[in-house]
Amino acid sequence: MLARLRPLLLCSLAAMPLAGPALLGSALASEMSDWSAPEGTAARLVAGGTEGGALIGGVEIRLSPGLKTYWRYPGDSGVPPQFDWSGSQNVEDVEVLWPAPVRFDDGGSFSIGYKTDVVLPLRITPKDPSKAVELKLNLDFAVCGKICQPASAALGLAVPSGGGAPSAALTQALARVPHRAALGAGGEPRIATALLQDGKDGAAIRLVAQVGDANNADLFVEGPGDDWALPLPARETGPDGRVTFTLPVDGVPKGADIGTAQLRFTLVDGDRAIEVHAPLSHH
Repeated sequence: MLARLRPLLLCSLAAMPLAGPALLGSALASEMSDWSAPEGTAARLVAGGTEGGALIGGVEIRLSPGLKTYWRYPGDSGVPPQFDWSGSQNVEDVEVLWPAPVRFDDGGSFSIGYKTDVVLPLRITPKDPSKAVELKLNLDFAVCGKICQPASAALGLAVPSGGGAPSAALTQALARVPHRAALGAGGEPRIATALLQDGKDGAAIRLVAQVGDANNADLFVEGPGDDWALPLPARETGPDGRVTFTLPVDGVPKGADIGTAQLRFTLVDGDRAIEVHAPLSHH
């Protein structure tokens, strides 16, 4: 699914080049592609194992110190990655699995993404599981310091039907992909309640979460479509790992009803994260 574009930030700092020629060295042909190295970054495809008839892989993005790139929903500003797999062979579907992101200050606005090297895991469904797949990716993304610079990479990787040996970076990224959870269920972390409330300043969303690390917990709310642009919430910590997140009802497409919409909540609790799909309760 292609995420919508956001305006680029208009500040001034050139992206720094990546150091060291070793970064672009040759790789095992069956497990990773060559690096593509736009300015300030490098990207490659990596292969992993198999899971339920699907192949596991990843898009590995390396960043120069001080640079960042964006999550599927970039927040107030930024450009989310866009993936074009149309040149691939023996591929029915490619699903991007997103590791838990962080919130960062873009200079007057807040965005969501990654401030260090990241692997975006992939779940690849082949048309014929008995045959190898040929991945072809045209990747468009942004690499940002004080300005955002567009980057693109053309990547290709042949993956055998049995997959490859996953790298440590891919294994770690898979562990950071939020687990699906039900609203109100589980121990820590969990989202206890998600309410739509009327207040003196208008309608607001109020979520109460239980986490292990209240000082570093964060939450991101997405609508059911790319035309939604819900703001990042304010956060208030309470006793015993309780955190309350509030955000105004803003960025809802014309004609949409937030009172009945199925929203996606990503709760990050240190190294753990969950994803909850649920409508808001009314209060």
